[in-house]
Amino acid sequence: MDANVRYISHLVNHLLSRSTPEEMESALRDLLTDSELLEVANRLQIFEMLQQGVPQRRIADILGVGIATVTRGSKAIKARKPPA
Repeated sequence: MDANVRYISHLVNHLLSRSTPEEMESALRDLLTDSELLEVANRLQIFEMLQQGVPQRRIADILGVGIATVTRGSKAIKARKPPA
């Protein structure tokens, strides 16, 4: 198994072992800087808004991020969907 895959698996298991929202937030704050945590939170918001059909430019305005950030989120969602 590739080391990176092993490390990601370890991270996932570490986070899954948290049993409360408070423990999860604490684990994330221990692992990430404040700006990294905000970036991850924004990315989740981008995904959710895109799935709700909110236009990309509107998402960028609401979250105060660049349109390129929203576009990257859109491309990530499309890359995960199997072709129809």
